[in-house]
Amino acid sequence: MNTTRPKPSRPVRLGARSVAALLLVSTIGVIAFGWPLLADPASGLSRDHSQDAPWLLSALLPLLVAVVVATIADAGLDAKAVAMLGVLAAVGAALRPLGAGTAGLEPMFFLMLLSGRVLGPGFGFVLGSVTMFASALLTGGVGPWMPFQMLSLGWFTMGAGLLPGAWRLRGRAELALLAAYGCLAAFLYGLVMNLQGWPYIGGDAATGTSFVPGDPLHENLVRFLVYYVTTSLGWDLGRATLTVVLTLTVGGTLLRALRRATRRAAFEAQVRFAGPQR
Repeated sequence: MNTTRPKPSRPVRLGARSVAALLLVSTIGVIAFGWPLLADPASGLSRDHSQDAPWLLSALLPLLVAVVVATIADAGLDAKAVAMLGVLAAVGAALRPLGAGTAGLEPMFFLMLLSGRVLGPGFGFVLGSVTMFASALLTGGVGPWMPFQMLSLGWFTMGAGLLPGAWRLRGRAELALLAAYGCLAAFLYGLVMNLQGWPYIGGDAATGTSFVPGDPLHENLVRFLVYYVTTSLGWDLGRATLTVVLTLTVGGTLLRALRRATRRAAFEAQVRFAGPQR
């Protein structure tokens, strides 16, 4: 009788090429989010993201492909990993309409959290971005904000794959770690997405929450934090609460299912060709 326990599944590792691709796309994303805070008000740059969003999207899509290719090359994966990405992205996109417009209750973030943990940071970033893209097409949420949402959810999912406390964590300890990260990252997602639109549409000069072009960066950031707390913190609280509750209640079951699927797919198994039989 074979009593050997199955080998624990690790997140897909990052190699040098994967890290380089992720750094490149993240750098572009940080610049896209933050340039209005640093731009000279007299520079003549666009007044909103409706003009630069198409350029960001056109840069983001090939970079997502580059991350996938680099991860496959570094980790020796095959088409089964890409197929799992597609399945999870489809499920995530289908979950988004369930909570759309309901006090920030977005179950899609729970799936992204656990999927990033199992698949690792490289595939996690691609999964989050592709899921947001597909869900925007499904719900009619296409607009200048979409590439920024793709980046933000990509970072959210990537972070789950980068969590410390190595992959050996299991059971309640792992769920507690994921719940804590999911709570914090849910707020950070809302914070970053508010930064995308605040310089153009948000704030009230009378209450000190409006963006002031040309003011020192630290003063504008203080105004932005006040704006975020007074307008969006309650909405993000719903997202964070639902993510924590789902992680602690059904997260263990879904983690086991995802890990069982990755073990059976044997992503990193080496293919060997047998010679001709005599």
